[in-house]
Amino acid sequence: LSLTAAQVAAVIALVDEGNTIPFIARYRKEATGGMDDAQLRAFDERLAYLRHLEARKAEVLPAIAAQGKLTPELRATHEAAAADALGCAVCAYAEGTFRRDG
Repeated sequence: LSLTAAQVAAVIALVDEGNTIPFIARYRKEATGGMDDAQLRAFDERLAYLRHLEARKAEVLPAIAAQGKLTPELRATHEAAAADALGCAVCAYAEGTFRRDG
């Protein structure tokens, strides 16, 4: 998907407001820059995956800390992985940027 930051923000806002993909595709074309149903579904699936991943990451660090096994190196690795995932998420939807996942 080659989307602008404005399109990404608009779709996220519309989904977070509870709008369905068919509704957004049909009645919010101006906000999405004319994204079709397939593009919106792909975006929505990726958004759900990334949100789940971030929630899981937020659970893992405290669990490791509770076990007393959290080292400074492990914390740094976790934070770097979180930053890398955020970078990949932005790259996946930004126009004209390099994408690692193809």
